[in-house]
Amino acid sequence: MKEEIINRVANSKLKVIDLEDYYPKGKRILFDIKDWLLEGLVLREKDFRVFVSEHNWEQYKDCYVALHCSTDAIVPDWAYMLISIALRDHAKLTIIGSLNDLESILYTQIISNLEVSEYKDLPVIIKGCSHKPVPSNALILLSQKLKPFAKSIMFGEACSSVPLYKKR
Repeated sequence: MKEEIINRVANSKLKVIDLEDYYPKGKRILFDIKDWLLEGLVLREKDFRVFVSEHNWEQYKDCYVALHCSTDAIVPDWAYMLISIALRDHAKLTIIGSLNDLESILYTQIISNLEVSEYKDLPVIIKGCSHKPVPSNALILLSQKLKPFAKSIMFGEACSSVPLYKKR
């Protein structure tokens, strides 16, 4: 006679948080300003302002944009500020940095607004594997935010988690 398989994880108080579930929808764009510089190195203010004024910013509608310069040019802060002002009514978020920096900032905002009191006195697993880019910084921020509430914090999957914290 076959015994019924019981999912003990589903029947337990164990809560799993998958940061991938919070991944904000929207295209990510790495905007390199080197092409707007003379020989990729020198910013000429007049020319730069023309590029900004004539560029089609509508193409960044509902996108997340990371501004950077891939050359060793010295780019003044005002240049990035000028672009960000042009993007203000189009992009969801504009930062200076890499796409990894962009994801980290997005998740910092998400986790700072995440309500974690529902995990009070419960064992929590922060899911480790994801198909979307969840930055390591997000895992750290979430674990720190959970510590005052959770009974225990683990990382990974229910079948093979790494214990991180247990309330005494």
